[in-house]
Amino acid sequence: MAARHDWPVDVHSLPPLLHNRPERIAAAVEERVTALRGRYAQVAVGYADCGTFGALDDVCAQLGVARLPGAHCYDVLAGAQRFQALLDAEPGTYVLTDWLAANVDRAVVVELGLDRHPELRDAYFGHYRRVVWLAQHPTPRLRAAAERAAGILGLPLETVDVGDELLAEALRELVSPSG
Repeated sequence: MAARHDWPVDVHSLPPLLHNRPERIAAAVEERVTALRGRYAQVAVGYADCGTFGALDDVCAQLGVARLPGAHCYDVLAGAQRFQALLDAEPGTYVLTDWLAANVDRAVVVELGLDRHPELRDAYFGHYRRVVWLAQHPTPRLRAAAERAAGILGLPLETVDVGDELLAEALRELVSPSG
């Protein structure tokens, strides 16, 4: 996205599987921001709260850096009101992003031990009623991945095309000189 919008930024990623252990996100962000501070005039954090329950906000405030808005990436991708409406319509909703759809084996099956104990699927997902894919780039490959993910969970798939404009808007705020 940075290249597409010609933003003069360097991206320094953290492991995406931190989302499975959100209590580790704030410390990882603090370590990375601290390491990058001397190299850049401005550092920003490309995370929403992501389950840190305010710990990430505390770190960002302490370090004087901005982060993406919202409680989680779903708010950033779909908009907080639209996402809340999806949950209000069906509280038993499991949500996929493009990344999660493409990486369900690594991020869900292996991380939750379903590859070793498939009988746990119903214990983990028995109260869910549907999978909603917040499709940023609904290519045939990603659609097949989302359908496969829903099949693994034994749930029907619904697709909500969200694109990436809300994410681009939020990132634009972070990378602007006044952001």
